[in-house]
Amino acid sequence: MATFTPQFLDEIRARISVSSVVGRKVKLIRRGREFIGLSPFSHEKSPSFTVSDEKGFYHCFSTQEHGDVFTFLMKTQNLTFPEAVERLAEEAGLEMPRKSVEQVQEAARATLQQQAVEAGCGIFEDALRGPDGKKALEYLKGRALTDETIKRFRLGYAPNGNVVKTKLAARGTDPALLLETRLVSPGKDGRDSFDFFRDRVMFPIMDARGRPVAFGGRVMGEGEPKYLNSPDTPLFHKGQMLYGLSLAREKASADNEIIVAEGYMDVIALAQAGFTNAVAPLGTALTETQIALLWRFAPEPILCFDGDRAGRAAALRGAERALPLLKPGFSLRFAMMPSGKDPDDICRREGPAAMAEVLKAAAPLSEVVWNQLLAEHTYDTPERKAGFEAHAMAKAGQIEDETVRSQYRSLFKNKIYELFRPSRAPGTSYQGFKGGQKGFRGPKTGPRPAFPMAFPRPSTGTEASRGGESRVLRERILLAAVLNHPEIGDRVEERLGALMFSDARLDSLRQSALLHLAQTQELDFATLRAHLAHQGFAQELANLLDSDIYVHAGFARPQATADQALAGWDHTFALCQRTDLEADLKRAEQDLAENPSEQTFAALKALREQTGPADDDDQDPGHL
Repeated sequence: MATFTPQFLDEIRARISVSSVVGRKVKLIRRGREFIGLSPFSHEKSPSFTVSDEKGFYHCFSTQEHGDVFTFLMKTQNLTFPEAVERLAEEAGLEMPRKSVEQVQEAARATLQQQAVEAGCGIFEDALRGPDGKKALEYLKGRALTDETIKRFRLGYAPNGNVVKTKLAARGTDPALLLETRLVSPGKDGRDSFDFFRDRVMFPIMDARGRPVAFGGRVMGEGEPKYLNSPDTPLFHKGQMLYGLSLAREKASADNEIIVAEGYMDVIALAQAGFTNAVAPLGTALTETQIALLWRFAPEPILCFDGDRAGRAAALRGAERALPLLKPGFSLRFAMMPSGKDPDDICRREGPAAMAEVLKAAAPLSEVVWNQLLAEHTYDTPERKAGFEAHAMAKAGQIEDETVRSQYRSLFKNKIYELFRPSRAPGTSYQGFKGGQKGFRGPKTGPRPAFPMAFPRPSTGTEASRGGESRVLRERILLAAVLNHPEIGDRVEERLGALMFSDARLDSLRQSALLHLAQTQELDFATLRAHLAHQGFAQELANLLDSDIYVHAGFARPQATADQALAGWDHTFALCQRTDLEADLKRAEQDLAENPSEQTFAALKALREQTGPADDDDQDPGHL
């Protein structure tokens, strides 16, 4: 740790004026011995911001912000005091003070290591524009990246062979530096060392000061791993850094908002679309250090995940990691992409406005945690309700801060009360038809759930059968088809998640299957069945999959094709929806007979319009 004497700080102040640093962000106009300008700390139209080089400070009359050259960097770029001192010391041409000989030696070695990585970065940039880099440049252009974006992120190409090793050796670079920074890998079994990255598009990873310290490399065609990242080195610790932070910090500080995407291309596409406050973790789930780093820029960073199983699983991991760390005013929000899309897709094909809508709909951490509880636990008996409540309180108990922990427990208790109370009073129909003067309340409406596929809508376990034996049969068919054909999960899980099965154990099986599909990449029947059996559903699986439902729905058989299973599933789901409407129609007719009024008549009319004429082919799908 560096020690800063008053004399050292004064030397920096003497060499670098406040106006030269402030002037990079604020347009200053000289007024006598001082400068004035529009405050960077507020949105104002008349200047209330002054800078005095003679006195060595700035002052904002609208916000009362006041400080010196170090404070200004800390406020406007979210730097720590040591970071601000180090940046200005380098600009002033001063060497940072060190405590010991060992620290001086470490700093000197780190400088050489960083210079080696910088040289490697330059080689990759040059190669991208050379003959060998034509394919890589075409790849980046094919991703709709502009020359300006490629230059801003210093993208490059690692040629085949040992280009980096050869060129840096020719420049006299110590071979040990190349091994220490992992530009070169050590040979095994007596073989020579070789370039770590070969035939890959290169993404330099910058430190907080914008200096390259490591790389990520992507293959352009087939090959594994798809992304190859530098291992940890003396310069680079992936759990402590965020990709793109040096480019994102200024806008993040100004907007008090930071976006966390999953990968390099997402960050680059977001930046090119105007979201220059985007960063990404480096091949790992968010660490505690990275979360604390994000909170330096915004109290509620937005975690933006792909709309696939891996993305939803990553969202759950992020929620679990953040929960113990929560503190008053600091949390996370979660924005999920539409299924099958990522930020790169949306920015390129739908535009910045569509991406802004996704970010605007980000769900708070508390909602993600609650929906995860609903997906993982059942609550259809008094004992299970008690267990569900215990799980919810235990989840809240993971939060270390007493104030936030208390708020989560209060929130969960209120939600549990709403969840367990009777769903309708006497005289109230399923969809909200109520006798008396209050009449038709209409269907509930609201924003689309942030995680419709990962966190299915819960069942209270108290609903009566909705549609009799035919309804139960169709529910069994829908679930059997998904269990036998997990590959159709992406296409049906949102609708399956919105259903509430009449049979409580079957509904628990549905929720567990959905959770497994959301959290794993495995689309294999045997793996899914083994997982569910391990969760205690062996008997339910045997009853469901060894039953006579295939007589009614051959498309649900394991031998059916995925296309046949999906077509049959879609048709059966439509029949279930019609059954719900017809049941509500009967209740509305009964309400009208018992309580003739304009309201009950209007409710009946509205339902009749929804059911519409029956289609000629509205019948259960036949055998294959």
